[in-house]
Amino acid sequence: MFTPLSGTQIRQKFLDFYAARGHQILPSASLVPEDPTVLLTIAGMLPFKPIFLGQRSPEFPRATTSQKCIRTNDIENVGRTARHHTFFEMLGNFSFGDYFKEQAIAWAWELATEVFGLPPERLVVSVFEEDDEAFALWRDKIGIPAHRIQRMGEKDNFWVSGPTGPCGPCSEIYYDFHPEKGDAHIDLEDDTRFIEFYNLVFMQYNRDAEGKLTPLQNQNIDTGLGLERMAQILQRVQNNYETDLIFPIIQAAAEIAGIDYAQADESTKVSLKVIGDHVRSVVHMITDGITASNIGRGYVLRRLIRRVVRHGRLIGIEGEFTTRVAEAAIALADSAYPNVRLKENSIKTELQREEAQFLKTLDRGEKLLAEILEKIEIKVKQIVKAIQRWEESEETQRQRILQEISELSDLPIESVKTTLESLKQQQRLFAQESEHTRQPPDEADPLKELWAKREVSLEKNRYVAARTILTVSGQDSFKLYDTYGFPVELTQEIAEEKNLTVDLEGFDAEMEKQRDRSREAHETIDLTVQGSLDTLAEHVHATEFLGYVERSATAQVAVLLVNGKSAEAAEAGTEVQIILDKTPFYAESGGQVGDRGYLSGDAVLVRVHDVKKESDFFVHFGRIERGTLQVGGTVTAQIDQACRRRAQANHSATHLLQAALRKLVDDSISQAGSLVAFDRLRFDFNCPRPLTPEEVQQVEEQVNLWVAEAHTAQIEVVPIAEAKAKGAIAMFGEKYGDQVRVLDFPGVSMELCGGTHVSNTAEIGVFKIISETGVASGVRRIEAVAGPSVLDYLNVRDRVVRDLSDRFKAKPEELTDRVTSLQNELKNTQKQLETAKAELALAKSDQLLGQAESVGTFKLLVAQLEGVDPESLKTAAERLAQKLGEGAVVLASVPEPDKVSLVAAFSPAVVKSGLQAGKFIGAIAKLCGGGGGGRPNLAQAGGRDASKLPEALAEAREQLHRSLSNAN
Repeated sequence: MFTPLSGTQIRQKFLDFYAARGHQILPSASLVPEDPTVLLTIAGMLPFKPIFLGQRSPEFPRATTSQKCIRTNDIENVGRTARHHTFFEMLGNFSFGDYFKEQAIAWAWELATEVFGLPPERLVVSVFEEDDEAFALWRDKIGIPAHRIQRMGEKDNFWVSGPTGPCGPCSEIYYDFHPEKGDAHIDLEDDTRFIEFYNLVFMQYNRDAEGKLTPLQNQNIDTGLGLERMAQILQRVQNNYETDLIFPIIQAAAEIAGIDYAQADESTKVSLKVIGDHVRSVVHMITDGITASNIGRGYVLRRLIRRVVRHGRLIGIEGEFTTRVAEAAIALADSAYPNVRLKENSIKTELQREEAQFLKTLDRGEKLLAEILEKIEIKVKQIVKAIQRWEESEETQRQRILQEISELSDLPIESVKTTLESLKQQQRLFAQESEHTRQPPDEADPLKELWAKREVSLEKNRYVAARTILTVSGQDSFKLYDTYGFPVELTQEIAEEKNLTVDLEGFDAEMEKQRDRSREAHETIDLTVQGSLDTLAEHVHATEFLGYVERSATAQVAVLLVNGKSAEAAEAGTEVQIILDKTPFYAESGGQVGDRGYLSGDAVLVRVHDVKKESDFFVHFGRIERGTLQVGGTVTAQIDQACRRRAQANHSATHLLQAALRKLVDDSISQAGSLVAFDRLRFDFNCPRPLTPEEVQQVEEQVNLWVAEAHTAQIEVVPIAEAKAKGAIAMFGEKYGDQVRVLDFPGVSMELCGGTHVSNTAEIGVFKIISETGVASGVRRIEAVAGPSVLDYLNVRDRVVRDLSDRFKAKPEELTDRVTSLQNELKNTQKQLETAKAELALAKSDQLLGQAESVGTFKLLVAQLEGVDPESLKTAAERLAQKLGEGAVVLASVPEPDKVSLVAAFSPAVVKSGLQAGKFIGAIAKLCGGGGGGRPNLAQAGGRDASKLPEALAEAREQLHRSLSNAN
């Protein structure tokens, strides 16, 4: 029989085997693939796809790898089957036009039987049903009996790269866990008996658009051996999760939860397996530069982290724990992937941030979903009763019952009827079991037991039908998502545990409604103004905008509103809204603020502080400074040219900024919002990670380079189809008609934009980034200044620097060193303070030794220490436990208002008696409105309600006294 091997040994033996046969060992490629059509690296061959497709020449004729892979298409099976994972390692050997079928088969057999020592009589192979060559090689060259070579169809044993292109038959090797069942009826679909561990792809054809296969000039070999599956076989465990590749992670989670995996029920084991698998995935994803977000691979990462957190909650883990479990996954990666250890801080930071963010909303979301499911369960019972009445009613009454069920479920009557007709068919099948189904049997009936089973089955089927009819509505699932940050996939998962489904179409519809509301929110103005405009619209022409060319214009007052109501005239001191027949004022749109300026006429002056656009009207918001303004009067509309120049500089700089981000950071970056004001600009963009300081500097330098190069703006109005064909980028939140305005700085930026801009980039003068921050999941924000605003910004900074120089008695260039010195002094002082606190805690704890009580052979100490921080409390508990010998110590403290700290330290004998510190102290902490956990011998917990602490300590003393008494 084969010798058990560790996962590390299996990996190394595979690579060494093929390296000895002329294969170049190549490192695993990143989980972020070069292939833009694939979100994540999903197969061992993916890094070589360009070679197989003839797009790139190979550097080596033969290669072998251990490739990290991520797949989430079967995520619901993770933890529930023996071998489904999101993260797995695929061991592969590849030939690029070198050896082919015969050699690949011979080496695969040699590796399996001689290197890994698998008994030949326990191996079964499959081939493509038309691949006589492979069948003959296995039978005649290798010597496998023909009945243990299974021919399978194209779905299972023919690899394709797409509808057209390279393809070829596959051959797979299976391990038989139960050879005692014999060879009479080999069914490779029976995954309780067989596990496929090695897949050989013979890439020998090219498929054209008509489906015709022609032989390739260079035939390739692409293989994959699942490391986790081979580990399950060689380590003789029940599933992949219990191998040394994953089980240490599971053990870490179980220890935090205070659970014995071997004794756990099936649902608990599923949660532990999910945690083990997903933590392994997220550790490697973060290592490869993926950060959590709401789009793309960042969303995959976020979803996996949130599933880890939720399954942790399901097994009783309170508070943050993912970083502790991640330590086990990081340790497992040391031998094969040393860069994981180098990214340990980044991994823990990302996990901690995501976990904390999710925990804030998880409680509320779970409670709301529980309420929703409870209401659905009530409806289920009502519908079950209605179904029973439907079964027993005449046809004339059934339509009314269908209507009743339709109203309960919010489903069309026809959908309900289809479900019930299916149920009716099942009833007929039950009815065929016994002629006694028409009337209930009496006590002496020999078929009484069959009747009872039928009743149970019918009742069960009614519940199945009711749950088929009912769903978690799209409105409810969207509320969970929108208000509580609850992923719809998580709602699905929890609903499925109750045999319910989620109305995903309804969810998508609610999502689209929100997008519409968001778009509309950017376009509304004062509702009182709107009401008046609706009334006047029939009599007023649209405002003619002159502002692209003119800075002032003579115009007529078409509408005058005071407090939102129409007026014929208004006097000095009045706040007004004015619509002119034409205007040079730009109205707020596309993120750019409205112009400022003046309206002046005979003895009248209006200061305009904002302009908004409603439909085709430009509404000027202002205050009459002198004189009387009348409807029909003529005024000169003059914009504040200094403000306009500032807005133009900032708006054009925004376009250059987006171009620089797409060029230097990621060409998929798109705008997610913007603000163009007179004194600054703000640009929001989709990006899953923060920019590095170097990237921020490079972007700033690139924009200033384009400014210095003096690119002339080219503006034209063209059909939208023509603009798109030229590659113009649409601005976020804008609506476009058939004709669009295109702003082009040739060779730099081309966008659809209705805003006002500089005529040449040189007019911007200078551009300065102030900050780069995150504003939402997957959305970053850059704030910057351009043009004259830069001088304002620098003046403020200069005043701050001069003030600090005066305060610290240091030159500006010495400020950094001075602040660093003060920080170091503060750190040293804090360390001294922490040391003093720890010493004080130990001194206080020593005084408690006299309070310890004897419980048989054990010592028991439960006490409170005043004003001791959690770390010092832990140190004190450990010290007391050592001094007491065999016994249990529980200490508590209130380090600050509304914060309770608890520690439990148990000796080996106490743990052996069945008590576990983590589980015990977590339960006690719940009495104070908190939770926690840790190792069996030492654990910490916390709470929020200090008033409950005396009660909690009394409970702890009573429980420990009882348990230790029983243990003697």
